Amino acid sequence: MNLIDQKLAQIKNDSRIGIMAHTVVGFPSVEKTIEIVKILEEAGADMVELQIPFSDPLADGPTIMKACEDSLARGIKVKDSFIVMKKLAKEIKIPLLFMCYYNIVFKYGVEKFCKDAKEAGASGIIVPDMPVDEEGDEHLLEYCQKYKLYNIQVISSFSPDHRVKLNAEKAEGFVYVTSRRGTTGVKENLDSQLSKNLERIKKFFSIPIAVGFGISSKEQIGSLLGKAEIAVIGSAIIDVIRDSKENEIEKNVSKFLKEMVF
Repeated sequence: MNLIDQKLAQIKNDSRIGIMAHTVVGFPSVEKTIEIVKILEEAGADMVELQIPFSDPLADGPTIMKACEDSLARGIKVKDSFIVMKKLAKEIKIPLLFMCYYNIVFKYGVEKFCKDAKEAGASGIIVPDMPVDEEGDEHLLEYCQKYKLYNIQVISSFSPDHRVKLNAEKAEGFVYVTSRRGTTGVKENLDSQLSKNLERIKKFFSIPIAVGFGISSKEQIGSLLGKAEIAVIGSAIIDVIRDSKENEIEKNVSKFLKEMVF
């Protein structure tokens, strides 16, 4: 059984909402990335998505974009992300996922990327700019299935029914629903239509729903109870890292995430 399935079963059994934390590999350094992920697990994260830094992260707002820029400026390569994944997979028990853009996968080689990601210890990948319509040409889902790696579909909470249905036919593990239109980034309030949209989307999916984009408070996570199974926290964690002194990063990240966990 995929580690993601095991964790989702645990979350369901506990009758709570799970937390998927997000961080960028190499921000603020490779060594700190490894320590941060360990701290996230200790603080209560159920899963962590490791973003492979990219020069043009289309779905990301200024916070994550700047983290990617900083990481790339330090010379972080795709191979470094695989090294980090491999090291962490040996040291922590929660599922780890790669998040990246399709240009990285394509340039690396689709089958090789899936094979190497699985061998490095990834339980799944999230490629937000790879629509299921392109599967016939790109074969990403095919290779993910070949190497027993979940390809997590990303859809907008505003996606029309026919798009939701199309993704539901291919989705595995859980589906990642963006809470609003636009890019990632901290917001004080979630979209007013989110609850209604999640209720509609749930009718199409038999697997759990994760909600991300803009989640930065326990109140926001609480508002998702009964409507989604996982809350995704990304930019808010990056903000904590950036606003912390180097010797206080782990302490501040731990404190922040512990305050989010139900």
